Amino acid sequence: MYTLKLNSLADTERLAEIFAREISGGTVILLSGDLGSGKTAFSQFLGKYLGVKRHMTSPTFNIIKSYNADVKLHHMDCYRLEDSEEDLGFEEYFNDTDIALVEWPQFIAEFLPENTISINIKYESENGRLVTIEATGDSNIKIAEDVYDKFTA
Repeated sequence: MYTLKLNSLADTERLAEIFAREISGGTVILLSGDLGSGKTAFSQFLGKYLGVKRHMTSPTFNIIKSYNADVKLHHMDCYRLEDSEEDLGFEEYFNDTDIALVEWPQFIAEFLPENTISINIKYESENGRLVTIEATGDSNIKIAEDVYDKFTA
């Protein structure tokens, strides 16, 4: 597990930019944190650096929005699926060619692939966030390590 202290929105953007350079098709990022912690800001910055041209908004009411970019990006907000058993065809989005970004992943835990990168954002102050990064699977563990090294360099 890697822990980073973010002191500004610019730090969040920098972290997302580093992630965008390190990930590729097949990557699944699980994004956790309380309401207002910065999940949507991170998602928007990640999309920007992956080449998404449209403005990304939280897909709370749609649950899943897909964006064409350098690699197709599926942005999921599973908040509304708490206490739901509904399978919205998630396996279609977790594939070897696309990137999936899942907010509130705990609500679809049974549908998630085995190998993921988990990012937890904790609100500490108006500008301060504590971010923890954990990964499963050799390639994801390497990505997490590289992101941490580049962010702290």
